[in-house]
Amino acid sequence: MNLRERSFAQGGGTITMQLARNVFLTQKKTIMRKLEEFLWAVQIERKYSKDEILEAYMNEFYLNHGAYGIEAGARTYFGKSAKDLTVAEAALLAGVIRWPTRYSPFVNPDIALERRNFVLRRMEEVGFLTAEEAAEAKAEPIVLAERQQRVVRASYFVDYVTQQLVERYGEAAVFGGGLHVYTTLDLDMQLAAEKVLKDGLPVNQDHDGPLTQPQGAVVALVPQTGEIRVMVGGRGEDRFNRATQALRSPGSAIKVFLYTAAIDLGITAADVYVDEPTDFEVPSGEIWSPQNYYETFAGPVTIREAIEDSLNVIAAQVAAEIGPQTIIEYGKKMGITTFVEQGRVNDVGLAPLALGGMTKGVSPLELATAYGVLANQGIKTEPFAILKVTDSYGRVLEEHQVKQTVVLSEQTSYLMTDLLRGVIERGTGKNANIGRPAAGKTGTHSDYQDGWFVGYTPDLVSVVWFGEDIPRRMVYRGVRYGSWNAATLWAQFMREALKDTPVKDFPKPTGLVEGILIDTKTGLLVKDGCDLPADETRREIFIQGTEPTEYSPRCSRPWWQSLPFLPGR
Repeated sequence: MNLRERSFAQGGGTITMQLARNVFLTQKKTIMRKLEEFLWAVQIERKYSKDEILEAYMNEFYLNHGAYGIEAGARTYFGKSAKDLTVAEAALLAGVIRWPTRYSPFVNPDIALERRNFVLRRMEEVGFLTAEEAAEAKAEPIVLAERQQRVVRASYFVDYVTQQLVERYGEAAVFGGGLHVYTTLDLDMQLAAEKVLKDGLPVNQDHDGPLTQPQGAVVALVPQTGEIRVMVGGRGEDRFNRATQALRSPGSAIKVFLYTAAIDLGITAADVYVDEPTDFEVPSGEIWSPQNYYETFAGPVTIREAIEDSLNVIAAQVAAEIGPQTIIEYGKKMGITTFVEQGRVNDVGLAPLALGGMTKGVSPLELATAYGVLANQGIKTEPFAILKVTDSYGRVLEEHQVKQTVVLSEQTSYLMTDLLRGVIERGTGKNANIGRPAAGKTGTHSDYQDGWFVGYTPDLVSVVWFGEDIPRRMVYRGVRYGSWNAATLWAQFMREALKDTPVKDFPKPTGLVEGILIDTKTGLLVKDGCDLPADETRREIFIQGTEPTEYSPRCSRPWWQSLPFLPGR
């Protein structure tokens, strides 16, 4: 079979070899492990009798649901000691050994019955049972003990870890190998996130499906190491992990890639664009006219104001200026893998990259990873959940090494963080204010089908998303839901998650110029004695070499125009 499959499809081990593997070795399918298994089996056969080997084996094998050995299996499945089992019950347990996850009567009762009857038929064929005894045993119904439900905390995270372990070590090792798995989970943070999501999400009273809608997700990770501290993939009613598996429209949360690219290419926080009705010709030849959220226009605004107020028209103008492919490249190097770059429907356009209507969408975990680049001074850190795995004897099978890549300059990262702080302090993310330095961005699907808030402090980056599994407008009892609700949930979670963490600010790199007074209507310098209104000037920060060098012409009026008694002043 192995030659035919050109892989280790089957192990081909005797009971002694299986005992050697379970007691002394790992479950890895390698030639070296098979040789070690053979050598151990020879030593065991020399020292112990067949009955002693069988007894040891029957106390070691895995029977699913946390039961190791025949006695534990008898109590788990039938609520009695092994010595009190009937022939039919013993045959069922013998059948489970081969494939515990498949033949468990708790999981697949019909398949378990077929397997039990196969064992009874073999017992008859080799003379352990008469035909009458075998028939009587086959007629016996399977009566199981009441199953003790195992309470699994952080179920979505546990499933995420389990899936990775099975891919690396196989089911037998994961469910029966006695592995010790050390993870990155912070259970206190996890429970806080689960509570925030459960208590804070609305309920669609008109929905009659099996799951409560809308669903939601929360992810939190340490930007410096990539350790996943929290992973909530839904309301806990199913096993679909929306934190990693759901791809949804990010809305304006995608603008972080657009503006990061722009800042990195020399556009500054003080550059002025005009927010006004603007037409763009898209690749199909059609004309696209983006609208702002409130369907109003603000006129001349700086990049900082455009980010804080999430102005769609300005985002489209900047996207057109730097090019869609540039934005995609920045998104990819920051951690997004779901851009569609080819085909009739793709993301290489202004609308997907300025407003977030991506072809596939993005997962909460990838958005957290990407925003974590800004929190970590331009260094992308791969997220992970498993710190270390050891076998039942404490031997280390794997130990995680942090994987990092420098993708942005410290100056670009800090300036983007400063701009995103304004979103929380003055802009669309005011609901996310947690009373300590934090930066973030809202995101709402244009038809209110998704609500996002992605934010970070120096210590933690987290994402809150919610929406219905089959996307639809989130209007419940006449109330519309979106990113402002996600921002509120984010703030509730972060306050609890960081309550014991000292407050600190984002580290400031060299190579910045601060405190430069600019005219927010022109983006140019304000000279001493200029009498512009206070709300039209601002002290701004620049990457060294990008600061303005010219003075605003609005400060060059004749002296007599500033006299207070003139008409119109």
